[in-house]
Amino acid sequence: MDLTKEALGVAPAAKYLGSSDVQAPETVSGPAKESERILALDTLRGVAALGILAMNIQYFSQVTAAYSNPTLTGSFTGFDFWLWLLSRVFFDEKMMAIFSMLYGAGIVLLTSRIEATGAGSFPIFLRRSFWLLIFGLLHAYLLWSGDILFSYAVCGMLVYPFRKWPARRLLVMGVLLLSVSSLIYFGYGWSMKSWPPDKIQVIEQQIWRPSPQQIATQVAAYRGSWLSQMSQRVPEAELLQVQAFLYLTLWRAGGLMLIGMALYRLRLLTGDLKISTYRNLGIIGCAIAIPIILYGVNRDIAENWDFRYAFFIGFQFNYWGSLGVALGWICLVMIACRTPSLRSWCRRFAAVGKMAFSNYIFETIVCTAIFYGHGLGQFGRLSRLGGVGIVLAIWLAIFALSKVWMDHFYSGPLEWLWRSLTYKKLQTFRRTTGVPEPA
Repeated sequence: MDLTKEALGVAPAAKYLGSSDVQAPETVSGPAKESERILALDTLRGVAALGILAMNIQYFSQVTAAYSNPTLTGSFTGFDFWLWLLSRVFFDEKMMAIFSMLYGAGIVLLTSRIEATGAGSFPIFLRRSFWLLIFGLLHAYLLWSGDILFSYAVCGMLVYPFRKWPARRLLVMGVLLLSVSSLIYFGYGWSMKSWPPDKIQVIEQQIWRPSPQQIATQVAAYRGSWLSQMSQRVPEAELLQVQAFLYLTLWRAGGLMLIGMALYRLRLLTGDLKISTYRNLGIIGCAIAIPIILYGVNRDIAENWDFRYAFFIGFQFNYWGSLGVALGWICLVMIACRTPSLRSWCRRFAAVGKMAFSNYIFETIVCTAIFYGHGLGQFGRLSRLGGVGIVLAIWLAIFALSKVWMDHFYSGPLEWLWRSLTYKKLQTFRRTTGVPEPA
């Protein structure tokens, strides 16, 4: 397949997005100025920042195992089932895929900008990754064990050496890395045939179907004080950052970052392709992926959500199908950015994306205040419909507050702190009327 710009239908982005939205980055080694930002990337990041809450709400509000095993808590019939299926098809793993690809694209964008000056990018990238790792650890162990920042920091460092590879090689290597996790899952699933039953039961209770006593213990801990939550949050964070990282996140996030690098090089993430190209790619991706995901759900139901099938084999349908749906989301956003009548809405989503880090932590603060004992203590009580209501309310709040914030500041508060630590000097924060952004 020819992956040249001509084959993909590349068109000048500035023609469609405005010269203030897409410009060649200046050769300076500080953070990108606002005029250098790419509207399509910020808009896509904003959509993902909102969309990821549609899945994280389950992890915030219910016992950990219920995120993977939807039959564990609450109703799984009628309207509740259709709500779950909607989130499964369009959000589960899809927003994480988009975020990971954007992180990979960001590596290329940041390092190429620095290296254009003749300077080395590694010191700045190392500090950037180090501080993201620290933020991730604080987030995971002090607020919410479902953190992804730690994994992004580690995976980003591991894929950094490959940032200059050509797009075709990045795509191939990305798919190969994604395949490693599948091989690990298949290997474990196959080997369980020879495991002692008591060992299988221990693992199943740990990650798939905890006993009523284990559920009660977790619920009591999260409905308790911040300190009592540590008995659950710390081991959960360790599980995600060690075991889950080694058999899943490392390969998935790392592979998607490489794919994101490739898609950025091919201009697919910047809104440069023809609308017809985006339309065709999005339709093809969803037409292939959605039936695969639905077939996987059907097989899980047929197997009665048996741990040995659903966790190791059934999971793979959504694991791979999520790539096609994520492509559909990307293409939809790119088309919106290229449509003049939707430009103002894209800028509103872009405001969310410009402070995606702050909004991600904002979601944690709000949700833990609702569900954990230091707040309203609603952990384990939320219905699926109630979860939709909370997600919509938080979306509206973020959508409104991000615009107001970005009207007065150049970046989100955590973005400002992260950049200040990365570049070892305080960055410009507050906008001053009539004064251009400092270089």
